[in-house]
Amino acid sequence: MAKPAGPPLRALSVASEVFPLIKTGGLADVTGALPGALAREGVAMRTLIPGYPAVMAALMRGVEVLAWPDWFGGPAQLLAGKAAGLDLFVLDIPHLYNRPGGPYSGPDGKDWPDNAQRFAALARAAALIGQGAVASFVPDIVHAHDWQAGLTPAYFEPGRRPGTVFTVHNLAFQGWFEAGLLEPLGLPASAYTVDGVEYYGGIGMLKAGLALSDRITTVSPTYAAEIQTDAGGAGLAGLLRTRAGSLSGILNGLDGAYWNPASDPHLTAAFGPGRLTRRARNKTALQVRMGLAERSDLMLLGVVSRLTEQKGMDILLQALPGLIETGAQFVMLGTGDPTLSSAFATIAQAHPGQVSVLLGFDEAVSHQIYAGVDALAVPSRFEPCGLTQLCAMRYGAVPVVSRVGGLNDTVIDANDAALAAGVATGIQFTPVDPAGLATALRRLRRLWSQPKAWAAVQRNGMKADFSWEGPSRAYAALYREIAAA
Repeated sequence: MAKPAGPPLRALSVASEVFPLIKTGGLADVTGALPGALAREGVAMRTLIPGYPAVMAALMRGVEVLAWPDWFGGPAQLLAGKAAGLDLFVLDIPHLYNRPGGPYSGPDGKDWPDNAQRFAALARAAALIGQGAVASFVPDIVHAHDWQAGLTPAYFEPGRRPGTVFTVHNLAFQGWFEAGLLEPLGLPASAYTVDGVEYYGGIGMLKAGLALSDRITTVSPTYAAEIQTDAGGAGLAGLLRTRAGSLSGILNGLDGAYWNPASDPHLTAAFGPGRLTRRARNKTALQVRMGLAERSDLMLLGVVSRLTEQKGMDILLQALPGLIETGAQFVMLGTGDPTLSSAFATIAQAHPGQVSVLLGFDEAVSHQIYAGVDALAVPSRFEPCGLTQLCAMRYGAVPVVSRVGGLNDTVIDANDAALAAGVATGIQFTPVDPAGLATALRRLRRLWSQPKAWAAVQRNGMKADFSWEGPSRAYAALYREIAAA
């Protein structure tokens, strides 16, 4: 496809994680896929990422472009280089990033006590790059993601700023810190206003990004509407309503090369919409892998999720006994809340051969679940976009989803009209409670008992276009609109 006419744009993506270097959720998938997709739209994007150990190990021929003898309490340098096919700026600050554990918390699961400094440093470096501190790459647009990059526009000097986009991947995580950190973080006193970084008597990093960026995006149209309501706005609905004219929802895409059942090395049998019968071999392999009875005549429901109330795992826990009574099988891969984890493990112990729970995360097993289960449950209370249901459809697993956020935007409910029109791709349910989910699971079983209708729904999901082509065009158009202004 030819690049669009017009001058090339330079964009700086600022993120706390990027796939495949460092990942805790969907944010990394988006920031990892967007640069390649935007290149086809004539946008040259570099990503600024903290120098975690995994990132430093993967960085190829990093070249120092900036250095500071004392940056948030110690020496720091900005490196330019490549890793995993991505053009990167890596903020190498050993005293902030060179430590075991995850990007936000330590091995004990508790948040790092200096997260304010760790991510203020990232945002301040982004602002310097945005203002031309690296002569070889002066961006037209700085695109910051989530609270970890939210302070970026607060650090721009007056009259010296590029266009700015701020993307909310999950409004529930806001990055609130004590007001006494204003000076230690290098923020001017003038930033501490209701129209700036001040938020409930402290510093709101997410709030700063929402208030100070030129445009705000989130990762699905329905979620963009939901967060402007008092029920879905997590305390920020008023601000978002005042900025409604600058807010839009751009649906996430899926990396079709990586998520491809026709070439996935993790699967026992490759398959596609035209070779759907081969999928049965993956179901058998999954049953063996997870210690389930090898029964092709039993419906197998799966879950790949963080085990949290946001993801509706407590709702699923209450609906699961009813599913088990029907004889259906259940398999889960996930990690999260200890109470939920323990409850699911207890059910698995009580139903050997029928229920299997793997606590933790394993990339290969996640692919095997998508390719082997008949259906996948995503009962989230809210879901900005969700990639799980996209992976499920791509791999021929029928998704059962709550009618919220991006789940609503990506799954076409298998009601009578949609089935007759040949467009259904899954099952939606509301209200988002145990009774609503139980009703959806009964609908699922009825559909599964009709092989021709079931296969049609599978093929519809597998053929649906969730590529990055459409979203990248929307982002590129937004960038050009901002740059022109």
